[in-house]
Amino acid sequence: MTGTAAQYDCVACGACCVNPDENRQEGYLWYLEVRDTPLLEKKDLRKKLVVLDPDGVPHLRLERETGRCVALRGKIGVRATCSIYTLRPKGCRLLMPGDPRCLLARKERGVDP
Repeated sequence: MTGTAAQYDCVACGACCVNPDENRQEGYLWYLEVRDTPLLEKKDLRKKLVVLDPDGVPHLRLERETGRCVALRGKIGVRATCSIYTLRPKGCRLLMPGDPRCLLARKERGVDP
């Protein structure tokens, strides 16, 4: 990790809430599996935010054009928030500010040079 976690303000970022470039280049549209979250128990949110992959595994829905998670609000790198923060899946909770996946997402989305 280069720098401290406090240096990477997730509320001003949101870069990790976008399907990574490598996935998009390979045509992999199923970015984040939805498990270990009460989100699946909330029918209205599940219908709006969750999509099943060809094997029937639930994933967070992505905007078709941008690859952004549909739960992300705001502008990446400026002011971004998660509309389901308290219900976010395990994969979201495991990503830590400043870890390698965070830094890659920030670079891919132009948050960091």
